[in-house]
Amino acid sequence: MRVLVIGSGGREHALLLGLKRDPSVTELHAAPGNAGTAALATNHAVDVASAAAVVALAKEVAADLVVIGPEVPLVLGVADALREAGIDTFGPGAQAAQIEGSKAFAKDVMAAAGVRTARAEIVDNPAELDAALDRFGPTWVVKDDGLAAGKGVVVTPDRAAARAHAADCLENGHPVLLESFLSGPEVSLFCLVDGDTVVPLLPAQDHKRVGDGDAGPNTGGMGAYTPLPWLPQQMVDRIVDEVCKPVAAELVKRGTPFNGLLYAGLAIDDEGPAVVEFNCRFGDPETQGVLELLQTPLGTALAATARGTLADLPALQWYDGAAVVVVLAAENYPGRPRTGDPIAGAGGEGVLHAGTALNEKGEVVSSGGRVLSIVGRGADLKAARAQAYERLAGVKLTGSHFRTDIGKAAEEGRISL
Repeated sequence: MRVLVIGSGGREHALLLGLKRDPSVTELHAAPGNAGTAALATNHAVDVASAAAVVALAKEVAADLVVIGPEVPLVLGVADALREAGIDTFGPGAQAAQIEGSKAFAKDVMAAAGVRTARAEIVDNPAELDAALDRFGPTWVVKDDGLAAGKGVVVTPDRAAARAHAADCLENGHPVLLESFLSGPEVSLFCLVDGDTVVPLLPAQDHKRVGDGDAGPNTGGMGAYTPLPWLPQQMVDRIVDEVCKPVAAELVKRGTPFNGLLYAGLAIDDEGPAVVEFNCRFGDPETQGVLELLQTPLGTALAATARGTLADLPALQWYDGAAVVVVLAAENYPGRPRTGDPIAGAGGEGVLHAGTALNEKGEVVSSGGRVLSIVGRGADLKAARAQAYERLAGVKLTGSHFRTDIGKAAEEGRISL
């Protein structure tokens, strides 16, 4: 198989690494890719939001399979255009991708499917904001209804901060979703979905806040670990049966079946799983850890999903142990990041690229907020954490920062249901 991966982040680097290990994959292409993917695949400078440009590239490289990483091309219908051109594609069409593209759509699907989630209210008129805020709290959850690269959510006990975020979204022409706060530890569960067929991957946990101890603003994700020693298999089965399968079935019922990766972000409390959000693609940085432990050939699994034969795929096989991902972020991230600085140690083992590029001298330099994902793997969480931070010590980037506690609470047994 010749495979084209769309995107430029750590998730896409992880997908390409996984595909490289699959003996059925003979050629890899990335669009646009980054400095790290250039070592695995042929990078192509393409506007990934342009369906015509992506289809033209897929034809040019004679791709047998296209894997779309980021949410923006999915929401814009790039997968639809590829399928119309007769190209096998991993990723949902535009209508099914609204499960991430519109929080209001996702709430409607969950209500129809009987899936538990937070109580919510849409506000699209600034004049109604204060009265709506009074109906929530004492912890406010305020979400931009559109795509916001994982940073459109504010969770705060401070009403003024909640109001400021909501007002900012409304000022930019985006409706706002107010939600009741869900307590309990959070879980990310990825599922391969082909219509009614749902195959879960290993559960993971993301660390969204920028600082140790979950301090500071939300980011696109500062690290992750998998599997979750505190989450019994029985609860994973409940998530699949009570959340993922009903939502997949509801999308089939609506005539917009989902094909690709359905990501459920959940909070687990004493009543069981409740949905915080859905994404229509692999999450970053959880993907880097989950794929590190996948033993089943990745290309085979993605192709079966894309071709509608997921039900015939043998049960997924996993390596024993744990994986930990630590994100190295640029100075000032999640604000406007400092970019253009050379990175030492960027070619090390377990170092996946996200916001990187090559400068005119051929040096790897920073080009975004989340610059690298460092992956560690070990017999257990403690060993995986140790390896990740040991590898991170070999990387140098001026002004960069990272969390020192990825997976630490789970390692120390401080998370429980």
